[in-house]
Amino acid sequence: MPVKIKRIYEPYSKDDGYRILIDRLWPRGIKKEEAHIDKWMKEIAPSTDLRKWFHQESETDHWEQFVKSYLAELKKSDVIEELLSDIDDHKIVTLLYGAKNEEHNHALILEQFIVGHSRS
Repeated sequence: MPVKIKRIYEPYSKDDGYRILIDRLWPRGIKKEEAHIDKWMKEIAPSTDLRKWFHQESETDHWEQFVKSYLAELKKSDVIEELLSDIDDHKIVTLLYGAKNEEHNHALILEQFIVGHSRS
């Protein structure tokens, strides 16, 4: 599958292909003109309430509940089809996120969700 995830703070690469920012908030310290973003899908990110809850708590202690809650949101989301269409339309798609924690973040959950809903 031509989907990968990457922190937006990592250097831009042409190998990233079509770059989609999947955060609700614009990442601090990143200038829009230098971000190399093809699309910003705010709606695919966890809801504001879920994001705030997850970051208030110890991320590792509440990871399983966060995964369940975010998956429930994704299943109800109207933008999943748009994202899957973007993936179908591009050879490579990179989902960009701003979270510091590379082992516990919504991009990992979204990547697995996409794999499970792949149309190819």
